[in-house]
This record gives sequence, C-alpha cells and structure tokens, in this order.
Amino acid sequence: MGGGGSTRRVTFEADENENITVVKGVRLSDSVIDRMKEPSSPGGRQHRSSGAVNDEELKKRIAEELALERARRDSEAQKRRLFGKLLERERISSNEHLTRAILRERAATEEERQKAQRF
Repeated sequence: MGGGGSTRRVTFEADENENITVVKGVRLSDSVIDRMKEPSSPGGRQHRSSGAVNDEELKKRIAEELALERARRDSEAQKRRLFGKLLERERISSNEHLTRAILRERAATEEERQKAQRF
C-alpha cells in the first residue's frame, strides 16, 4: 500500500481474537491498527476533524465491508451456478442433437444397404 498511487482495495475482517485481518492473508498487528487510529501527521490529510478513528466507527466500517464482500461473493457464486446449469443444458442439448444425427445416418446407411441388395 503506501505511496506510488496504489489503487488496491483492502478488505478487513475481524478474527476470533477481535484483531483485524486483511482478507488476502496479511495480518495487521495491534500497533499498526493503533497507528491507523492516530491523527494524521501535520503534512498529511485528515479524514475527520478529530483525526482519530473511533473504535465503533471502525467496527461499523469493517462490518459494512464484510457485508459487501459477502454479497459480492454470493453474487459471483450464484452466477457460477447459473452458468454451470446453462453449460449442462447446452451439453445435454448437444448430445441429443448428436444422437439424432447419428441415428439418421445409421438409418440412411441401412436404407442404402438394402437398396444395394435389391439391385
């Protein structure tokens, strides 16, 4: 994260010890969280007039981010399920068409064989 104009989005969730954990597997220590709660440096920009992050607001933001992330994952899972069902229907339909075509060819071949025997 840091400088360099990074646009990476970080999502947090609370673990069983009420510590903050980055979903992608990077753990933030209590000291890092405390520094995040401290007022910005004089040269830095401040997000609030007090400059500090309230624990309740932080928990609320984390909960909102988690809810959004869960909703996104649920939506993606639903899309994958629907896409899977669509692919399965296409596969079944293709197999049916192929089976019919094979049967027509066999019938035509048998008909040609019988004509050839008659002559």
